[in-house]
Formats: sequence, structure tokens, C-alpha cells
Amino acid sequence: MPLLEVKIPPMGESITSGILAKWHVKNGDLVKKDQPLFELETDKITSEGTAESAGVITLKVAAGDEVKIGQSVATIDPAASAAAPAPAATAAPAAAAKSTEASPAVRRLAADTGIDPASVAGSGKAGRVTKGDMLAAAEKPAAVAPAPAPVAAPVTARPTAPAATPIVAAPAAPGTRQTRKKMTPLRQKIAQRLVSAQHEAAMLTTFNEVDMSAVMALRAKYQDDFVKKNGLKLGFMSFFVKAVVHALKEVPGINAQIDGDTIVENHYYDIGVAVSTEKGLLVPVVKDCDTLGMAAIESKISDAAKRARDGKITLADLEGGVFTITNGGTFGSLLSTPIINPPQSAILGMHAINDRPIAVNGQVVIRPMMYIALSYDHRLVDGKQAVTFLVKVKQAIEDPTRLILGV
Repeated sequence: MPLLEVKIPPMGESITSGILAKWHVKNGDLVKKDQPLFELETDKITSEGTAESAGVITLKVAAGDEVKIGQSVATIDPAASAAAPAPAATAAPAAAAKSTEASPAVRRLAADTGIDPASVAGSGKAGRVTKGDMLAAAEKPAAVAPAPAPVAAPVTARPTAPAATPIVAAPAAPGTRQTRKKMTPLRQKIAQRLVSAQHEAAMLTTFNEVDMSAVMALRAKYQDDFVKKNGLKLGFMSFFVKAVVHALKEVPGINAQIDGDTIVENHYYDIGVAVSTEKGLLVPVVKDCDTLGMAAIESKISDAAKRARDGKITLADLEGGVFTITNGGTFGSLLSTPIINPPQSAILGMHAINDRPIAVNGQVVIRPMMYIALSYDHRLVDGKQAVTFLVKVKQAIEDPTRLILGV
């Protein structure tokens, strides 16, 4: 039987190469069909390569090497699988499956914390261990077996750039004054896009504040019923997505972009929601938000965020957005000036909710308040449009009935 070539798969027309960040197998290992083999980092996404057949693998490139799309990085000998000795059983089959089938995020946490995924109760589909399960196990070490079997260690990859918001960070050696790590292609691309956005757009930011009382009251009143019916919680983001769609319809000039000397106005509402991952900030796009209900929006955001953090996001998930929402309040941000996501013309920044005294009908009352910020390209959007848009968002959040009536 001929050797099977393990090639770097196509990733989209705009991606021609990437970094083979790490191998999940060693040279000469017996691999199974569909087993994850390597992790590939590009300037847009991180993805996994899997085995098309069972057999003994021979590696042709080292972890950390730059590889081209279509390049052969290993071979699999299917004939050798029958002669290869079976690996020693170190755990029950179900437990072992947790380590061979774990996501990149789970494997990274396993390497950083020393916790064997096989020792963690999985809450995912078919008992699969999720990143959240690993984080919970790390916070409760007593619940983990005291001496778990070691996870099969992948070949050590060349150091990559620090995450934008790392979940687990390895401490520097005592006395170390500096460490140097090569930027990943994704981090390099993020850096280039942020600088480009500031250089190419006439960016300006306007602010407002929102009384979150009405939305919080709605969530408190209907949360239990919402969870029972839909199997997920009602968050704040779906309200803001709906409020943004409402405001874009009222101020269509913001749902536009510049293409050379042409203004392209969009008549659809695909909204990007920024997600912080270990690799950096990604912006999955929720399509056709004007046609979706709150439960569908919450579900799509949750699913996209999970896949982004697990390294399962695809190019199709990141393309086509007309407007972006970012929530720095998740990390405690009080106020910020978000940077536009080109070629979009504007981005909405949400922030932390804090009880503050405000004047209502001549009386000082304490209300849960959030600052919101709209950064926009002043080449395309004028101040009146930007302020009107932000006011429409504020009105929709403070009186959600407007979203139903469309006023």
C-alpha cells in the first residue's frame, strides 16, 4: 500500500502559507484516522490538520517551520499500522478518548496546568472535555485525581506571541528580566490591521451613557422562562445587537464603507462580535441579525465564541461583517475608544455596568449605568450621524419596547 502524504489543506484564497505551530504526534507514532496531527497558525485563523488514514507517521518538517498551502509535511504508512505494537493502555477507553480528541485549547491548558483531561468530567457533547471544564478543574485541584497519568506531550513548538488576554500564563524563571517570543502570524496581522485602520481612516469617537435598568429588569423577569425554552441564558449582547440593527436602519449612512472613490452602502445586517481568545482578538460575524430573534442571536454568539476559543473558527465565520460590537466591560473597562474594523465605517464599544447617581425628573437616584462609545470614520460619517446613531442605541436599550415597535 503506498504512503499517504499529509498536506497543508487550503485555507481560503487569501492564505498561501502559515506556521506549523506544533505537532500533536511524534515521529514514528501509530495514528488513527481523523486523529489531530498538527496545529497550523496563519495570519487569520488557527486550524488543525487530521489524519486521513490510520498508520505510522513520519514527520517531514519541524514544529515552528513556515509551510506553504499544499506542502507535504508528513507521510502515513497504512501498511505499517498492522505491524505496529499497540500502545500500552494507561486509561479506560473513554478516558483515553478525552486526551486524543481534546481541542487545542484543552491541550494547551493540560500542558500549562499539568491536569490530565482524562481525569476531568466532560460537559461537552459525548462527554468531551471543554476548556471550561479544564479551567474549573484548575480552580478546584482537590477534585482532580492527585496523580493523573501524563498527557501525551506534543513536540515542543517554537514560542509564540503572548495571548491578548491569556487564560494561563507560564511564569518567568526567577531573576529573568526579559523574555523574547516571536509574534504569531495572527498577532502580526492584528497589529498590521490596527495600525492601518488608524493611518487610513479619519477616526473619531463619540460617547454616551445608558441606563441599563430596563434591560436588567427584563432579564430578571424572563430569564428562567428563556432558559427553559431555549437552553441558554439571555445576555446583554443580544439586546445591543438588536439595538445596533435598529440604529443602522435609522442611520443607513453608517452601514456603508469606502471602496476607493466609491461609497458602498450595505442593505444587510451581518454584525461582528469581538471575542478575546488565547491567540488574540477575533470577530465572528452573526449573519442577518435583522431576521433573528434574541434566542437565535444568543445561540450564534455563544457558538461562535466557543469555536473561536477552541481554535475551530473558519474564515467564513469572520468575513462579511458590516458593523462590529466589542465589550471591554467583560474585563472591567469603564471607558475606551475602540478601533474600527476595516473596511467597516464604525464600531460600538460597550463597557462595565456600575451603579452611579444620576438625575431623573429632578431627583438624584442610583442606576446601573454603562458608557458606550462609537468610533467612526469621519471621511464617511459626519458628527450628526454618529451622535444620532448612538442616541438610537441608547433609546433602544433604555426602552426595549422600541425594538418591537421599530420607533
